[in-house]
Amino acid sequence: MVSLRTLLGGFSLICEGKLDLGSFCIQRTTIDVINLLFLFVFYLLLLVGLNKKHRLNVDNKRNWISLAVSISCALVSLLYLGVGLWNLIAKNDGFSNLSWLVELVRGLIWISLAVSLLVQKSKWMKILISAWWLSFTLLISAFHIEVLFRTHSIEIFDIFPWFVNILLLFCTLRNFIYLARKCAEDESLSEPLLEEKEEKNQTELCQASFLSKLSFSWINPLLSLGYLRPLALEDIPSISPEDESNLAYQKFAIAWESLVSEQSSSDRGNLVLRAIAKVYFKENIFIAVCAVLRSIAVVALPLLLYAFVNYSNREEAHLQEGLVLLGYLIVSKVVESLSQRHWFFASRRSGMRMRSALMVAVYQKQLKLSSMGRRRHSTGEVVNYIAVDAYRMGEFPWWFHSTWSLVLQLFMSIAVLFSVVGIGAIPGLVPLLICGFFNMPFARILQKCQSEFMIAQDERLRTTSEILNSMKIIKLQSWEEKFKSFIESQRGNEFKWLSKQQLLRPYGTVLYWMSPTIVSSVVFVGCVLFGSAPLNAGTIFTVLATLRSMAEPVRMLPEALSILIQVKVSFDRINNFLLDDELKNDEVRKIPLQNSDRSVKVQAGNFSWDPEITSPTLGNVDLEIKRGQKIAVCGPVGSGKSSLLYAVLGEIPKLSGTVHAFGSIAYVSQTSWIQSGTIRDNILYGKPMDADKYEKAIKACALDKDINSFDHGDLTEIGQRGINMSGGQKQRIQLARAVYNDADIYLLDDPFSAVDAHTAAVLFNDCVMNALEKKTVILVTHQVEFLSEVDRILVMEGGKITQSGSYEELLMSGTPFEQLVNAHRDTIAGLGSFNSESRGESQGISNGSYPTKQNSEGEISVKRLPGTQLTQDEEKEIGDVGWKPFLDYVSVSKGSLQLSLSLLAQSTFVICQAASTYWLAFAIQIPNMTNSLLIGVYTGIAVISAISSYYRSYFGAHLGLKASKTFFSGFTDAIFKAPMLFFDSTPVGRILTRASSDMSILDFDIPFATVFAAAAGTEVIATIGIMAFITWQVLIVAILAMVAVKYIQGYYMSSARELIRINGTTKAPVMNYAAETSLGVVTIRAFNMMDRFYKNYLKLVDTDAALLFLSNATMEWLVLRIETLQNLTLFTAAFFLLLLPKNQVTPGLVGLSLSYALSLTGTQIFASRWYCNLSNYIISVERIKQFMYIPAEPPATIEDNRPPSFWPSKGRIELQELKIKYRPNAPLVLKGISCTFREGTRVGVVGRTGSGKTTLISALFRLVEPASGKILIDGHDICSMGLKDLRMKLSIIPQEPTLFRGSIRNNLDPLGVYSDDELWKALEKCQLKTTISDLPNKLDSSGSSFFFSFIIIIIIF
Repeated sequence: MVSLRTLLGGFSLICEGKLDLGSFCIQRTTIDVINLLFLFVFYLLLLVGLNKKHRLNVDNKRNWISLAVSISCALVSLLYLGVGLWNLIAKNDGFSNLSWLVELVRGLIWISLAVSLLVQKSKWMKILISAWWLSFTLLISAFHIEVLFRTHSIEIFDIFPWFVNILLLFCTLRNFIYLARKCAEDESLSEPLLEEKEEKNQTELCQASFLSKLSFSWINPLLSLGYLRPLALEDIPSISPEDESNLAYQKFAIAWESLVSEQSSSDRGNLVLRAIAKVYFKENIFIAVCAVLRSIAVVALPLLLYAFVNYSNREEAHLQEGLVLLGYLIVSKVVESLSQRHWFFASRRSGMRMRSALMVAVYQKQLKLSSMGRRRHSTGEVVNYIAVDAYRMGEFPWWFHSTWSLVLQLFMSIAVLFSVVGIGAIPGLVPLLICGFFNMPFARILQKCQSEFMIAQDERLRTTSEILNSMKIIKLQSWEEKFKSFIESQRGNEFKWLSKQQLLRPYGTVLYWMSPTIVSSVVFVGCVLFGSAPLNAGTIFTVLATLRSMAEPVRMLPEALSILIQVKVSFDRINNFLLDDELKNDEVRKIPLQNSDRSVKVQAGNFSWDPEITSPTLGNVDLEIKRGQKIAVCGPVGSGKSSLLYAVLGEIPKLSGTVHAFGSIAYVSQTSWIQSGTIRDNILYGKPMDADKYEKAIKACALDKDINSFDHGDLTEIGQRGINMSGGQKQRIQLARAVYNDADIYLLDDPFSAVDAHTAAVLFNDCVMNALEKKTVILVTHQVEFLSEVDRILVMEGGKITQSGSYEELLMSGTPFEQLVNAHRDTIAGLGSFNSESRGESQGISNGSYPTKQNSEGEISVKRLPGTQLTQDEEKEIGDVGWKPFLDYVSVSKGSLQLSLSLLAQSTFVICQAASTYWLAFAIQIPNMTNSLLIGVYTGIAVISAISSYYRSYFGAHLGLKASKTFFSGFTDAIFKAPMLFFDSTPVGRILTRASSDMSILDFDIPFATVFAAAAGTEVIATIGIMAFITWQVLIVAILAMVAVKYIQGYYMSSARELIRINGTTKAPVMNYAAETSLGVVTIRAFNMMDRFYKNYLKLVDTDAALLFLSNATMEWLVLRIETLQNLTLFTAAFFLLLLPKNQVTPGLVGLSLSYALSLTGTQIFASRWYCNLSNYIISVERIKQFMYIPAEPPATIEDNRPPSFWPSKGRIELQELKIKYRPNAPLVLKGISCTFREGTRVGVVGRTGSGKTTLISALFRLVEPASGKILIDGHDICSMGLKDLRMKLSIIPQEPTLFRGSIRNNLDPLGVYSDDELWKALEKCQLKTTISDLPNKLDSSGSSFFFSFIIIIIIF
């Protein structure tokens, strides 16, 4: 009875002292009590089930309906909470009327309903919440109907909640239907099967409970492991199924295809952006709700400050009221913290999905890109689309939501300002609008700088990629200085825009700090002029706190606009790439072999590499090849032989005619394309291992002896682009790949060009004629001796098939074919007579010793020590390296002065900030203080602090620019001076990631991360100092919190540091694979291996994304815990302010303390975030520095030992006991060769493929230094002179042809030392003068579109 009386007494207190069970108030309160009972049971079940792993599979439509209703419930909750807060703060009846409590309880009920819609886990939980929704909806509906019948009206405030109740009833019905259907399904399925499937599909995040997700505790096992020992890639859990790149790409592809089909070809701008918006709009609704909640919580803090100061002003204040205010403060900070953390995490997770989708879309596009498209987008550019543009999407959602939420926060802050000071706030809007207008031209200038910078960066990275892929020819010709200066000039253009952009940023900093000062001063003046509010502690510090919440949008919006501009540029670049020409499926009609006797049929075919040119590359092609025929294609250079194969593959655009291919195709390209990996991987090429077929393929391609000579056999690792294999070995590997593929049609593009005559004969007989006996083979060749064995010969000239027939038929016809054969015979005869004449002169050569075993000239992998391979895992630091990388950053760039000046400016800034606010707190207590003096002194001090902030950023920017220039210079210098061994064993992607993303971090991120980390750190110390000055007791909690923060940061950094380092090694394989695919896309398409490469790429992208995902999750884990600790400091300060006796502390000091206390959490988070960011960014310094100290090759010139200018005058070469090995611990490749090449003789170096011919030539150019012995040219030891002096005097036609992007003139004469007449004479000798003369720009024509055969001739010069 006592409890019932107490309850009824509580009812009467709520209902204004009346206890009438028939009254609306009592009935409504009863409904609230029933809801509270359901709420209690709901949370009890939720806590009990935290460790249970139930997962109910619901469709996406159902989830989004629940989310929409949940958002509606949250809005109703905010409505009730807002009314309750207003009733408590605005009304003066305090606790005599508990209407405010009723509104708060209803707000709690509605937010719990919102939660219940999102955490429907177990069957019993679903039944409970369905019963709750049903009872609440029925009771409240009955209540409202009764009110309507009795009063014929209803409160507007009740209409929206009633509508949401109807939605809850709809959700209840759906729940019951679903549960009934689930029960029926459970009866037909075995329980063990269900459990097994559940366990298999679940990931760590999916299995986490609601509270674990809320607090990011699901990441604890990884952090614990990382704290115990350094993490490795094997420790990283796989990404969640909903985050996988394949799913992200499939969603994007569907949206993209629908948009492309809807739009006309002339209106296809922003399609990528629209597709991304279409796919990810729904999941960003939750992010938007979190952003709104955070903005509301932030804007509410100045109102709470106002309430606290008013409370301290009262003569008699009840502690109970103060504790309620403290409770509101706790709720507000908890909402701010949780909503912000999940906003940040969810937005970056969404960004990761966007990034993965676009990375895969770019990769998939390059697999389909036409020849014209590949000409417009180089390999370097494609890699850049992935490495720079797609990667930028990871932060796009965060910046997007930041932009609009900051605008919302700005307008809500203005509303709060008006509620506090009335019309006195109107003058303050003028400087605010002026600052806003200043941001617009500022953003436009930043946009221009960023666009120009990205264009310049693209050009540099494209050139860098080209140079790295051609480094061998550059070193052989001693062109390092030329190409290095070219890279540096491009970097100079890039640096111009970088420096302009970085030096503009300090003006944005001034704008950020000046605007609150100017606005607050003008608002204070407005208050005085209009008399709208007194200049007391409550007004002043509420205005300052409000302007602080306004300052964040003013500071962030220009940067947000700048980032969004960069994203827009990236979207446009990807958009243009994805819209480029694709290979048409109708170029070749591929028909299954079945029982057809034909293999290839071309009717009236006309083909052109450039469809806009009227004269086709291939004209009037009519060709029919029977099944099993061996067809040889021959003709002079540039006659269209390779283009004919491309026509069969469908790679060359078809102008007219038809092409039919009956059966599968295998293709062997003229330039061998080898993947990074083992020999076995390259031969199997994704096919399952068949040992018998595999052995036959190896023997047919004469690879068995080579493989037996390798320590690792066919598991020997091949370097990037097959760098450690000889030309012949690479050609035979890709020939074995084709044989093992067991296709119906074989297209072989001059496969014998890189092997010796004996090996060529073996390959032709064993491979082409025997292993492929029953296959159709189209063989492009210059080896006339094999033509008599084929079924039919096609003779090509000028892009046309001029003759077709058997060997005897063509010889009998007395045509150009006969001339071709006779020319070959004459050449052989001429060489024979020359050899017989000079045989006596070359006797000395045979006296040397030769390698007794067929060692590979491939330089590194052969006869290596057991357990070692060519390409090692990428180096990375392990564990905490402390401040060393940052000290390296400062010392290498010699930026100690700039750093010191920046820290000095920051100290001045903090002191002035504290002094300006302390002046306000102190001066308002002085009776005779005039308003003009109060505002004037405050404004003056604040202006000095703003100027200090400019110099802080200015010196930080100069530090960054100096470091960028120094590190780039050192990195570039080291790369160009590195020996060839470095390039042989280092994938190009590793170098490119340092030249692109790591250098970009040095350019943009590290300078301002340094400034921000230092600034926030000093501000945290100053904030705690001011709080302790007023309530010293807070120091106890503050010190403990700081110690805990330091420990948590160390705990976090143990794992985060390794995650970033591992991420640095997972990004390079993604870029390498994309670059490798771009180079071999024709082969991939010919073998129909697009799906296999696509799936492999997905794995690489998912591995890289997992690191990004976990890095973001660990960061939010850290920040949430730091916020919790610093909020304890804030709550302690507020609590002690409530306990202080009256008149001990003035309201001004209360306002000062609380205004700083409210900013403590944000400042600490800012400090921790930028400290951790800096620790992560500084890993880029480690990575670049690794390549700045590569052991250099010998110097270019040695002043004390330079050869005479006329050297070599004779050209006599003497080898004395020459021994070569590629590494100190590697076996000898050349073993004590001694011989003499006499001056004026023509010497042929012959031997089986892999016998060491190229190694001997490499020794002459000192690409590898002799282990012992000497090489003398005209009596001068070449090892004693500089490399440039040596290589400039020698010339070489390398095994692999190379053309650089640019004109033919630049390719012939990169150093610009020859006249046009000399260039034309060289071209005439190489039979290219006529061809070059026919080009529109002659020597200034682009050299990138030349055929392979022309390339070989050009490099002869």
